[in-house]
Order: sequence, then C-alpha cells, then structure tokens
Amino acid sequence: MARIHSHRHGKSHQTRPPSKTNPTWVTTTPEEARTVALKLAKEGVSPSKIGLSLRDDYGVPLIRALAGKPLGKILAEGKAAPKTPQDLQDLIQRAQRVQKHLGTHKSDRKNVHSLELVEAKIYRLSKYYKEKGILPADFKYTAVVAQLA
Repeated sequence: MARIHSHRHGKSHQTRPPSKTNPTWVTTTPEEARTVALKLAKEGVSPSKIGLSLRDDYGVPLIRALAGKPLGKILAEGKAAPKTPQDLQDLIQRAQRVQKHLGTHKSDRKNVHSLELVEAKIYRLSKYYKEKGILPADFKYTAVVAQLA
C-alpha cells in the first residue's frame, strides 16, 4: 500500500532568513561580528558552529548580510580559515566512524558499502577543491575499503 504523505520522515528543519539584507533590529556591528568570528575560529570552532553562535548569542541572522561578505572570506582574511573545508572534513570524520565500526563488526557488509559511498564522495569533493585551488594539489585521501573487503 502506498504512503499517503510525501514526506517519509519529519519535516522539521531550520531555514535561512528569507531576506538577504540586514534586519533593522540587529544591534551587533560588523566589526563586533568579525572579531567574535575570528576569536571563535582561533579557538578551533568550526565555521558552522561560529554561524550558530553568532545567531544564538549575538542575534546575527546572516553574517553575510551584516558584514557584506561570507564567513569564509572573513576567516581567510583573518588567517583563521580551517585547513580543509568543513564539508570535506565532516565526510572524512564520517568515514573514520564507519571504519571504527567495521573494526569491531567485520561482517557488516551494509556498512562496507556505505564506506565505499562516503569515500567516493570524499574523492569527488577533494577533486573539486583541488581544481578550485582550495586544497593543495598533493592532498591525498587514502581508502581503507580495499583492506576490509
């Protein structure tokens, strides 16, 4: 029997502010937001967590609308940008979690396949970042799938 609803899982999620202009109720100045972002980045906080902190603690819905440039450029100008982009770093951490799981559950073929898929995403994304010049040309991610299969 077919499902009645098109959403199989929940619809709850956060949405970006609809306007790309800075709201009038924001009291934080662009310089304050910049210094907070750089301070958090130097403490090792990821860019997405910096955005959440600015939103929740300082009432800044979008730093791009406030400062006139994206957070990545602000961090790069302050020499506090992460070595690898956050999406690539998250994929690498996911692959490490699956590898750790497979270390204890060697016969879990479903997760061997999911590790292959995650590593394929890592290769595609790292190739893109190498072409854009964001990653160095000698960046190499070593696969573990061949050792497990």
